[in-house]
Amino acid sequence: MASILMVLTGADTWTMKSGTRHPTGFWAEEFIKPHKVFTAAGFQVHVATPQGRRPTIDELSLSLQYNNNDAAEVEGQKTYLASQEVLKKPLVLGEVDPADYDVMFVVGGHGPMQDLAVDPDIGKLMGAILASPRKVLAAVCHGPASFLSAFDAHGEWLFKGRKLTGFTNEEETQATFAGNAPWLLEDRLRLAGAEYVKAAPWTPTAVVDGNLVTGQQQVSAQKVAEAVLKLLGEAA
Repeated sequence: MASILMVLTGADTWTMKSGTRHPTGFWAEEFIKPHKVFTAAGFQVHVATPQGRRPTIDELSLSLQYNNNDAAEVEGQKTYLASQEVLKKPLVLGEVDPADYDVMFVVGGHGPMQDLAVDPDIGKLMGAILASPRKVLAAVCHGPASFLSAFDAHGEWLFKGRKLTGFTNEEETQATFAGNAPWLLEDRLRLAGAEYVKAAPWTPTAVVDGNLVTGQQQVSAQKVAEAVLKLLGEAA
């Protein structure tokens, strides 16, 4: 039975270019859909955050506008999240042993832009996961902001030259955050040396490069989780 570590932000605000602090957290759909995929497959799922902080749900992710104006869908997500004990007492990210996990899956939301992008512990975990062809590293939407913290022992960025995706500049603009964001994820990933690829805004997109799987935005979460399952099956 595979073991999955889902990494969530511990931030509940995002410091904007203006100095204001925008309420944030993790994006509900990006946790729920992969979690359902993994648990349905019989996998053991743990959650970790920086310092073991209890993760905050980005309330915007539970708004009608981001859920096709479907009130029943929103209520279903709220019920599912409330039932998940793993969200109430997360593991401390810096104390996680990567040997215990087959998959590391980083959930997005704007929170990772605040903490995971500068986290001192996440890089060594990612390095250990990527080093094993039998393990999978995955991230969706703003989750790849966490990649910016990951370097090898020689100071080389772990994702240099890797094919990946994440929330695009166009999507950030359409979401109305680009103008006040301190930096944009697509720009940073390109500047760091990734082979960044993207589809049209809001198109469900998963990019696979070896044992690395990334998703463009929240509507890609299901595709990313399914790609992870496929890779695990191929590695078995």
